[in-house]
Amino acid sequence: MSDETGAPPPPDFKERLKQLTQPLLDSIDARVKKQVDQRVDEALDERIAAALADRLAVLERAIADLDRAVKELRDRDPGPAA
Repeated sequence: MSDETGAPPPPDFKERLKQLTQPLLDSIDARVKKQVDQRVDEALDERIAAALADRLAVLERAIADLDRAVKELRDRDPGPAA
């Protein structure tokens, strides 16, 4: 009938609703992505910190072992007599 009068057809309700709600959905989506990224970063930071702490402890033990070995070698061989 709208073709007979020359008036544009009425907008589809579903499309109109989608147009009205899309900015809100985009905003919510952006906020959720930001929160998820933040939580993932925090979790990774904690895991990385724990892994680094473990590696540091291993290095500290190795350095202590090397220090003891060097001291033992020095005690065994006092060096050339002057």
